[in-house]
Amino acid sequence: MRLLILNAGSSSLKFGVFSAGDNTREVFKGSYERFRNGGCEYRFRHGETHERGAAAFASPSDALKGVPDALKRFDLDSIDAIGHRIVHGGASFSAPTLLDDETIEAIAVLTPLAPLHNPANLEAVRLCRGLWPDVPQIAVFDTAFHLTNPAFATTYAVPERWRAAGLRRYGFHGTSHKYVAHRAAEEVGRPLSDLQLVSIHLGNGASVCAVNRGQSMDSSMGMTPLEGLVMGTRSGDVDPGAFGFLARELGLSVQEIEDALYDESGLKGLAGSSDMRDIEDSAAKGDLLAQLAIEIYAYRARKYVGAYAAAMGGLDAVVFTGGIGENSPSMRRRICDGLDFMGLQLDHDRNMAVKLSGPAAPQIQAYGSRVRVFVTETAEQLMIARETAATLTAARPTRLLRLPIAVSGRHVHLSRAAVDALFGKDYVLDQATPLRQPGHWCAKERVTLVGPKGKLASVAILGPLRERTQIEISRTDSFALGIDVPVRDSGKLEGTPQVTITGPAGSFTTEGLIIAARHIHVNPADAARLGVEDGDYVGIRVGDEDRGLTFGRTLVRVGADAFTEVHIDTDEANAAGIEVAGTGELVHI
Repeated sequence: MRLLILNAGSSSLKFGVFSAGDNTREVFKGSYERFRNGGCEYRFRHGETHERGAAAFASPSDALKGVPDALKRFDLDSIDAIGHRIVHGGASFSAPTLLDDETIEAIAVLTPLAPLHNPANLEAVRLCRGLWPDVPQIAVFDTAFHLTNPAFATTYAVPERWRAAGLRRYGFHGTSHKYVAHRAAEEVGRPLSDLQLVSIHLGNGASVCAVNRGQSMDSSMGMTPLEGLVMGTRSGDVDPGAFGFLARELGLSVQEIEDALYDESGLKGLAGSSDMRDIEDSAAKGDLLAQLAIEIYAYRARKYVGAYAAAMGGLDAVVFTGGIGENSPSMRRRICDGLDFMGLQLDHDRNMAVKLSGPAAPQIQAYGSRVRVFVTETAEQLMIARETAATLTAARPTRLLRLPIAVSGRHVHLSRAAVDALFGKDYVLDQATPLRQPGHWCAKERVTLVGPKGKLASVAILGPLRERTQIEISRTDSFALGIDVPVRDSGKLEGTPQVTITGPAGSFTTEGLIIAARHIHVNPADAARLGVEDGDYVGIRVGDEDRGLTFGRTLVRVGADAFTEVHIDTDEANAAGIEVAGTGELVHI
């Protein structure tokens, strides 16, 4: 399958042709950039052939009309499908979607959320429907990766009626952040679910993302791509009070202010150019405004790195990508300098020697640095190609068979040391009630959890004993205790908060307090019938069509003797109207 992948931005057109199969690979790469005075620069790469030069295209839309001829020159004009990067998908588009009239209209409605980008994206879609009328087109959304952000990261502290109208944070550059996070995990040699990363995408648009154990936790961009870092022509963070001030002092309308924040601010507003290459050249010649622009740009990014390390409770690696992140060693150094207190130390020689080719992801931290620092090309088009191919070739039915759902109330898994402290040396728990998972049981004994705000009494003990004590509660329980508790897969206890457990013989204070991520226990035979493998994520549909809901990102755990059932906590059960047990349908996502 041959795919044309398009990234039609506000100031550039990037495209590639991919051969999709068992190993999706790029066979052609092209770009049109730096549109000025009715022309632009282009670059093509096909195998060992590299071309660059000037083209008479005044805008990205004009350049798109020249793509068919460019592909024909390289005998690549036979296209099976087209994948588009769409910046804003709102809260509705959580996965790649076939572009038809209805979908295009739904995306157009989101234009006020991304006025600089969605119109350019949709213009490319409309042009492609004319240029390749019989070729299916797929939308891949920048915002989809960030839909895992928790409510405390996405909710603005504004009146409820504003929130009800859709005012919330979304985050962008999701395809880029997703790719570089996976790429860094490959280089580290550990599962992404074990790592805490900060991805820094620096280009004409710029954002920082906290990728906490495989999921986007927060992103510097908000409801629109205007929030966050200083960008080429966008301001990034500003005080909302600026709107009132500018209206009173300069008589500007809301539209005039918004237009200026999008088109006349950022690097352009500070130093007269939106191109960091121009600004670095000017700064080297003594231009004070260019020097200030560089300092502001780096300072804002460094603040976000520190903030996200604190938000995640740790940091394993920083990943630089995007045009500036990949090509400006001085900017990488400015951002990293001063982060030694976090265990991040840059090797300046390695930083200057970065050479990127294909999937290269060189590390530039100093030897002995606790935090790794990577530089890699973003490969957004590769990610879009993979997701486009998966959408077109998905042959599995979306719903297969009904699964039993079990509600897990608060409980603890104790270690030998914890049992000794709570019940006495060498105490043997009474295995009162067998559970459906073979070899597992609920003890007759109970314990109490003690937090800074309150207690949770009569907490069940589940066996067998474990090497490390693990305490599983609901989000509501966490407020009763007064402890901020993370959502984690079972066994992922690094950096989890401490809680005190009390029993008849004493107390035991330990880390390991989590809100257990929902999951499915499944045996190999059922896994084969369901079309899932260990480590997959699926959805579970509960209820009828009118009032049902889907639990997304449900982890599949395949065990040789497992009893197949879904485990959710009491908060999730309440949301679904399940009291003790229920059933749901598996949905592939």
